[in-house]
Amino acid sequence: MTDTTVLDLAHAAMSAAPEDDAARLRFYERIADAELFVLLAEDPAGDQITPQLFALEEGPFVMGFDREERLSAFTGAPAPYAALPGRVVVRMLAGQGIGLGLNLGVAPSEMLLPAEALVWLAATLDAGPQAVEAVPERFHPPAQLPQALLTALDVKLALAAGLAVQALLAGVSYAGGRRGHMLAFLGARPEAHPALAHAVAEALTFSGVEAGEIDVTFLDPSSPAARQMATVALRFDLPQPAEETEQVLSPAAPGMDPKRPPILR
Repeated sequence: MTDTTVLDLAHAAMSAAPEDDAARLRFYERIADAELFVLLAEDPAGDQITPQLFALEEGPFVMGFDREERLSAFTGAPAPYAALPGRVVVRMLAGQGIGLGLNLGVAPSEMLLPAEALVWLAATLDAGPQAVEAVPERFHPPAQLPQALLTALDVKLALAAGLAVQALLAGVSYAGGRRGHMLAFLGARPEAHPALAHAVAEALTFSGVEAGEIDVTFLDPSSPAARQMATVALRFDLPQPAEETEQVLSPAAPGMDPKRPPILR
């Protein structure tokens, strides 16, 4: 009915390897990163929305779809909906005793996510990075990083269009002897620093890498540290949005402003 989506691919990978924790983590990450079209009981009232609840054998569920046409195929008629980031939907439902029906009956990625799964996912998304202070002494090429982590970083940074110009990933040796890896964002907007650091933390968590860590910093592209890192680092170029879309800073749709999530009625 519709083109294969990122969620379809992640669901297929998870289904093909049911014992693979990393595949399951990537599927949940794709849910958080997706835009979901949530079926409503009535049109939004300002920043308040009333999702349509379905009483299933497993409990009450809200229906979400990763394509508008999939929602239309499910309802078979025009119906009110809200387009929200998946992570907003998860946080909105978590702790309410409500599950999420994903693409039910209209896509290969159809799945029932029970209420307890949403609680877990919300807690995982809220597990942010920790602030530390350390003095780098030397940078060197990144070594032995799992491909799953590099792929997760690539996906996360592709979603951070316009928040920074570039990211550099290098090995680092600190004063005191500690060694590790550092990801430096170049030319990042100051207000975007927390979101970018959190995106790296999520990439690490959902890649399934055990006991891994990456230090995140923010550098001026002309700084000595940035120039030193650039000689040995793996480089990620972040997409830059068109100038006219970059000016849209206050979206009107409910839930699109992260400081004002939709109110569940």
